[in-house]
Formats: sequence, structure tokens, C-alpha cells
Amino acid sequence: MRFDHVGVAARDAAELAGLFSELLETPVAHEETFDGMRVVFLEFDDGGYFELLEPTRGGPIADYLDREGPGIHHVALATDDLSAALDRARDSGVDLVDEEPRPGAWGHEVAFLHPRSTGGVLVEFVDPDH
Repeated sequence: MRFDHVGVAARDAAELAGLFSELLETPVAHEETFDGMRVVFLEFDDGGYFELLEPTRGGPIADYLDREGPGIHHVALATDDLSAALDRARDSGVDLVDEEPRPGAWGHEVAFLHPRSTGGVLVEFVDPDH
């Protein structure tokens, strides 16, 4: 596995993208509206990303913003075999949010691990090739 991105909950993804793009000299690599969110990916030279998540309707990110406010929402790790990564997590006793891979932003398959099993960190496994 390798680091893929950090997901950041934002009230205004475009405004935050503008700030980070200028401050960190990193371009917007991808933008879309997906699953009730405006999603903006900023790409770093090493291939990692900031994923900015702005809710366009109610849902998990809107709930997170109401509860916690803007900030880091999750950390994503890329894998070439998402099913095997989930099996390994399950076999290690980690509670899964997603028992099976599901569609994610940018056409990727994703699955989340529950933070109660991962030291309070919401971990996303992502297969960027799907």
C-alpha cells in the first residue's frame, strides 16, 4: 500500500482549493460532484492528493461538518487489491464500514475502516485503477 490522499471536509471546496493551490503551489487535478458532494483533488509532485469535500446536500460530510467543523476527515491508502486488503483488515479484527468495495470519487473503488478499530482515524482503502 501507499499513501494516496487526505480527505478534508470543507464548507467551500473551491475557496479552499484556491488557497491551497496558491499556498502549496499545487494544481487542481480533478473536480466533480459525486454522491452529494463537490469533490476537488489537488495533486502534489509525489502523486499524493488533498481531497476537498464540500456537501451539496445532507450526508456523511454534512453531518461531519455539523459535528466537528471543517478539517481532516480521513486518510486514504492506495491498494492494487482492495478485496484482499479488506480481508486482511477483517482477519486482523478491524471493524469495517464497508464490507465490500463500492464506487468512490474519480471512478475509483473504495472501502472504509471504522475509526474505533484504527486509533480514531477513518481509513479509506482506494483502488485507483477501478
